[in-house]
Amino acid sequence: MSRVKKAPSLQLDAAQTQGAVLAIKRFMADRFELELGSFEAEEVLDFFAREFAPHFYNKAIFDVQAHLKDRFESIESDLWALEKD
Repeated sequence: MSRVKKAPSLQLDAAQTQGAVLAIKRFMADRFELELGSFEAEEVLDFFAREFAPHFYNKAIFDVQAHLKDRFESIESDLWALEKD
């Protein structure tokens, strides 16, 4: 059976990947008493990066846009208050 694996849309650097792999291994061991090797944990990480990371990323972008919109409206209001007649 051939599996085509698409690349994750978001990439972590080596240190971030290593930390995430260790966190996955620890979580699986603590929560499910399942010992994963580094290869398996990295496969889980790749799966989540492909399937879910874009949703979290887009949500973060949306949240920043909403925050900046509110902030710019506040700045605009402050500038109007400075206008001279």
